[in-house]
Amino acid sequence: MKLGLMIAAALVASPAVGQTRPDQREFFGLYKELVETNTTLSQGSCTQAAAQIGVRLKAAGFADADLSYFSVPEHPKEGGLVAVLPGADAKLKPMLLLGHLDVVEADPKDWTRDPFTLIEENGYYYARGTVDMKAMVAIWADTLIRFKRDGYKPKRTIKMALTCGEETTFAWNGAEWLAKNRPELIAAEFVLNEGGGGRLDDAGNKQLLAVQVGEKAAQNYTFTATNPGGHSSQPVPENAIYRLGDAIRGVQGYSFPVRFTDTTRAFFGQTAKTLGGETGAAITRLLADPNDAAANAIVSRDKAMHSTLRTTCVATRVSAGHAENALPQRATANVNCRIFPGETVEGTLAKLQELAGDKVTVTANQPQRPTAIPPTLDPKIMGPIRATAAKHFPGLPILPLMSTGATDAVFLGAIGMPVYGVPGMFVDRDGSGTHGLNERIRVRSLYEGRDYLFDLVKAFAG
Repeated sequence: MKLGLMIAAALVASPAVGQTRPDQREFFGLYKELVETNTTLSQGSCTQAAAQIGVRLKAAGFADADLSYFSVPEHPKEGGLVAVLPGADAKLKPMLLLGHLDVVEADPKDWTRDPFTLIEENGYYYARGTVDMKAMVAIWADTLIRFKRDGYKPKRTIKMALTCGEETTFAWNGAEWLAKNRPELIAAEFVLNEGGGGRLDDAGNKQLLAVQVGEKAAQNYTFTATNPGGHSSQPVPENAIYRLGDAIRGVQGYSFPVRFTDTTRAFFGQTAKTLGGETGAAITRLLADPNDAAANAIVSRDKAMHSTLRTTCVATRVSAGHAENALPQRATANVNCRIFPGETVEGTLAKLQELAGDKVTVTANQPQRPTAIPPTLDPKIMGPIRATAAKHFPGLPILPLMSTGATDAVFLGAIGMPVYGVPGMFVDRDGSGTHGLNERIRVRSLYEGRDYLFDLVKAFAG
């Protein structure tokens, strides 16, 4: 998952919401089961999680013909599920609810709490996946269950695709497989996905809502330094680790140039008005002149805004040496880049090689994902989002957002399906620990987001 919510706006306090209704208690059972099902690539099973959700859908009245499980023999634990609730109007094209079941790795030794046990503490739910993205997956499944049990007959067919492999670049990716092998199963006029959301201040007050319209491309590169090595008792200046270190420092010291898309121009334009002051004025100057270094320095103090303005590259893993008493013969680093729309993997590679120097080789890792295709700010999409938000979160601004992360939207956009990251799920300013330690979501935010997204799906379905 992948949120870039970073701008303070009008603050709107909300009352606490918990498991006060029977339907909320039932939803919590689904959510808890999903969160506590380990779906990491190393030890977990998305196939198991998909099957558990399938059991709940069948109990609600879905027929076997409405549920399609998928996997490949080489990756039996990385399967997924497509569920279909048929619509009454054949002239309306279907809509698709997209979600990934897999989560980022979590080492229990590093966490304050067991990452695979859902714990409620001080108004939060803690565990890996509580936000990214089992909250939305549970809501999508819960929405279909409620529709079926209530006898709701949508005009538009509603499809739900739950996949695996989103969080790990080299994993088998279910969304990619569906797009290439079963496009008819997920074909839809538009897709609702993660990537949007809402931001809270430190006191838990709502600040803004965001709709993800486009995203960066994620690409990993390998830096490699080699050397004949030798005995560590007789060191020499030429050292593979030192060479690699110099190359990484070159990346650390470089900032890619400022770029704008239609989405980020709209985002920063609204942000400048909302913030005002020094930062708002700097944003206005930067919109007029992307080469304004002074304005860039001010705006880039915010790490999320800095990343929204440009391609970013950062070292994430290093490996070196073959023995404690030997000079290293090889040193490597993984550099993770998030490439701005319109720029290329090849162009970024050329810049990284320049920064690394001629003593370190840089290669683009496989697989290479397709470049994201930004959808338009379609009034047919934005209208229901705004109308439903006005009911649930009155007074909050809604901003279009280009995600600094990457999602499975790239695979569906490549086959002509526009994907939107919808709002509704509010997180803390630090991202609520997604991809990091002690991931969490406010209890209130989960249930409020559930109500918003339920109404939003219904608004689109008719």
